[in-house]
Amino acid sequence: MLAPKIVIMKRRYIEEIIKTLALKNNKMAFISGPRQSGKTTLAKILMTEESTHKYFNWDDPVFRRQWIKDPKVLISDVRLAVFDEIHKAKNWKRNLKGIYDTLEEKCKIIVTGSARLNVYKKGGDSLLGRYLNFRLHPFTVGELLRTTPMSPDGSLKHMFADQKYNLGHDSEQILKRLLKFGGFPEPYLKQSKEYLNLWQIGRSEKIVKEDLRDLSRIPELNQVEALMSMLPERAANPLSIQSLREDLEIAHDTAQRYIKYLKELYYIFEIKPYSKVIPRSIKKEGKLYLWDWSEVPTEGEKFENLVASHLLKACDYWTDSGHGAFKLFYLKNKQKKEIDFLIVRDNKPWVAVECKSGKEEPSPNFKIFLQYIKCDYAIQILNKPNVWEKIRIENTQLIIGSASRVLSYLP
Repeated sequence: MLAPKIVIMKRRYIEEIIKTLALKNNKMAFISGPRQSGKTTLAKILMTEESTHKYFNWDDPVFRRQWIKDPKVLISDVRLAVFDEIHKAKNWKRNLKGIYDTLEEKCKIIVTGSARLNVYKKGGDSLLGRYLNFRLHPFTVGELLRTTPMSPDGSLKHMFADQKYNLGHDSEQILKRLLKFGGFPEPYLKQSKEYLNLWQIGRSEKIVKEDLRDLSRIPELNQVEALMSMLPERAANPLSIQSLREDLEIAHDTAQRYIKYLKELYYIFEIKPYSKVIPRSIKKEGKLYLWDWSEVPTEGEKFENLVASHLLKACDYWTDSGHGAFKLFYLKNKQKKEIDFLIVRDNKPWVAVECKSGKEEPSPNFKIFLQYIKCDYAIQILNKPNVWEKIRIENTQLIIGSASRVLSYLP
C-alpha cells in the first residue's frame, strides 16, 4: 500500500531520538499525541529513509480486512511499516506482538495514534520490552528556533549562564504568533485567524464524533461537546468536577468519565499539586490546561497555558529521550499561596517556575516554598519583552526573564 504524498514541513524535535533509540535498536516506535500535531507526517518522513516501506491507516477498509485476516502478510517484504491509528482495532496489541515476534527478518515498525497508546503488562499480550514510547507535542518557541533540543542539564546551563542581552527579534515574534495561533502546525503556519477558527471547529468535531466514538462507544456525544465548550474559560484554574457536573446536570461519575476521555484524546491535560514536604499543602486539586491554548479566551490564562504546555513538552521529551523521569506539578498550600509550576526530576524537586504578566520583582511565594523543596533553580517567566535578571534567594538561583527568551532554551 503506497503512502500518500508527504507534505513538506519543518523536521520535528523527536525525529532523531526515534531513529537512534528505537528503530536502530529493533524496537517498535509508538508515537502518540494530539490530533493534527504532525504524527503522521513525521512517520512518513522517517519512512522515506528506508528502501522499502508501507503505510497503513485503520480508516482504509482494504487494510482493515487484511489486518483481520492475516496481519503478518502486510509487512513481509518491507524494511519499515507505519500503522496509523491502529489502536482503534480490537486486540491490536496482541496482533502487533504476533507480528513482531514471528517475523524472520525484523521490520522496523512505527505506530501512531491520536489517543494515548497505553500499553500495560497483561500476561500473554504484553508488549513489554518490544517498543519505546514517544510523545509528540505541538510547536513551541524552542523547537521553532533550533533543530536539536538541548538536554535538561544543557538547557539550564545555557539559560543560567546567559548574560543580560538585547532580546532577539525572532523569538519574540515566534512567541506572539504562538499566543495568537497556538502551536499546532497547520494553523500556526497559515497564520490566519479565520482559518484558525474553522480549524478549531473541525478539530473539536473530529475529536468527539470520530476519536471519542471509537474510544468509548458512549451515546451522549452532545453532552461531551457541551463540556468541551465550557473548558476554555476554565483553563489555568482548578479542575472542579462538581462544578462541571452541576453545569451539565449530569452525575459526578459521568463528568469524571468525560474528563478522563478528553485527557486520553489529548484535548486537555491536568497538572497535580506537589504535596511532599510541603506543610498544609493542597493534595488533590489539579489544574486544567488545553493542548490548544489558542482556545483560551483571556490573555493571562492563555499565557499560563502556553507556559504549561512548553514545560510539559520539555518533561515528556527529556523522559522519552532517556535523561530521567521528569514530571510537572504545581505548588499550593491551604493559605492559597501558589507557585505555578514545579519540575520534578527523578522524584526530586528540580526547578520552580512562576508566571507573571509583567511584574519584575520576584514573587514572595518563592521564599515560602523554596525553604521546603530546596530547588537549586527557579524561574519567573514574564509576558514582557527585554527582561533578563539573575538574583539569588538563599541557595536558589533565580532568573526573572522574558518568556520568549526563557522558553527558547526548552525543547
